[in-house]
Amino acid sequence: MDPEPIQISDYDVTWPRLFDGFADAVRAHLGTLVQRVEHIGSTAVPGLPAKAIIDLDVVVESHADLPLAIARLTGMGYAHEGELGISGRHAFVWPPGEPRHHLYLLTKNAKELHRHIAFRDALRGDRELRDRYGVLKRELASSYAADRAAYTLGKSKFIESVLGRA
Repeated sequence: MDPEPIQISDYDVTWPRLFDGFADAVRAHLGTLVQRVEHIGSTAVPGLPAKAIIDLDVVVESHADLPLAIARLTGMGYAHEGELGISGRHAFVWPPGEPRHHLYLLTKNAKELHRHIAFRDALRGDRELRDRYGVLKRELASSYAADRAAYTLGKSKFIESVLGRA
């Protein structure tokens, strides 16, 4: 059970600016280690309802860059949580005092990076698909507001069906 209930908000036009602020700070601290920073997740899809939490994929060239990137992110106040069961994706807890957001560190060839981008781009490119996903998210949040694992599992079949055709 997650202590915070799942709350889905209508799309907020300020989400891209919040992402830009987080991404700019990461780029400033990681310097040339960063290849790019991708806005992923539901807040990256205009018009899609979402939990009001920005998701960032910070991309580095190779596995050799990970230790220094992890050190620099922890120097910014991020807490490294490891891969959390998803190979090649390093998760971080946001710094104390910062707005809640999710940061993931991946290499440019990481399978999970390509999945994140493919799903985001599919939703951005198909309004009907985006709207169906929005309805599903609201239904799941209503049914499983206090159970993040069940909410996530409920979205998985839809996500996999989209990625299977992407």
